[in-house]
Amino acid sequence: MTAPAEILDCRGQRCPLPVIAVARRLPELPVGTVVRVLADDPAAAVDLPAWCRMRGQEFLGTITGTDGPAFDVRRRH
Repeated sequence: MTAPAEILDCRGQRCPLPVIAVARRLPELPVGTVVRVLADDPAAAVDLPAWCRMRGQEFLGTITGTDGPAFDVRRRH
């Protein structure tokens, strides 16, 4: 798995705020960049992959670590 170039800490934020954070940040990064979104709202596990499908971005998967749930997204375009 590709290491994230950036981490967005959205812990404590209710959806759709983590999705909005990734939607705002991704266009500022080069194509191919991986962003890890830390989000402890259970809805993020559904909303982030769905957003990636709708927007043509790549959802790389869910990581469970010491910082809680995290979601990796790669900018495709």
